[in-house]
Amino acid sequence: MADSYTPPRVWTWDAPSGGQFAHINRPVAGPTHERELPLGSHPFQLYSLATPNGQKVGILFEELLAAGVGDAEYDAWLIDIGKGDQFSSGFVAINPNSKIPALLDRSGPEPIRVFESGAILVHLAEKFGMFLPAGGQARAECLSWLMWQMGSAPFIGGGFGHFYAYAPEKFEYPINRYAMETKRLFDVADRRLATARYFAGDDYTIADMAIWGWLGALWRGDAYGDAATFLSMHEYENVGRWVMDVGAREGVRRGRLVNSRDGLPERHAASDFDALDPARLATPQPQR
Repeated sequence: MADSYTPPRVWTWDAPSGGQFAHINRPVAGPTHERELPLGSHPFQLYSLATPNGQKVGILFEELLAAGVGDAEYDAWLIDIGKGDQFSSGFVAINPNSKIPALLDRSGPEPIRVFESGAILVHLAEKFGMFLPAGGQARAECLSWLMWQMGSAPFIGGGFGHFYAYAPEKFEYPINRYAMETKRLFDVADRRLATARYFAGDDYTIADMAIWGWLGALWRGDAYGDAATFLSMHEYENVGRWVMDVGAREGVRRGRLVNSRDGLPERHAASDFDALDPARLATPQPQR
């Protein structure tokens, strides 16, 4: 067992926390440097990175465009969180929390900033009247599962993913604690998908777009090294069916590559995808 740690009476930040992201972690907010964000020609400006959170908005935009909503054209700009781009003055002006994604909606008379991925999904779904039921049980179900993802993701990423894959040392207690919670969350999802095609019911919604990047990457074996084996992802057959079903959609195959370093770091037109190897646009497959 690791040596016991006795917290001081008052915590102070006197050394980096260690781990892969220690160089960008800090206990204060606000910008670290001055830099304006680029602006493109389209009504919507997306600033993101293709993490599970960052993929959500690119997927929604590409789903809208695939459905023929031409007014959903957008520019997408890469925010490299490893280099601290999220702490620029321009980015902080759109998202004071310095997290991706962030959106500038210039489709109306005055620009509107929207931050937090769930808020952006709701904003766009309501603006275009798609992928979010208008009312009743269907809307409540969609929003409930959307909030479930937003509340659950920190246990998977900042909890299990951090201690299993990114922390400078491995310790049994936090890995067991967050492995247990991650498997519980997958069981919640698997039980839901045993009785419904999508999380909100029969129809595909922003809830699926929000959840897919998180559950899909881990179920396929794309996240946190050999975590899919460690967590026995093969046990969650209903999740697997849903992951592959959603992953085959054109909007998902395109949207997950937006603001990806090995996909489209920037996206300004549908024709940008033509430069990619067609294999990159295929349905993502399990790696285990």
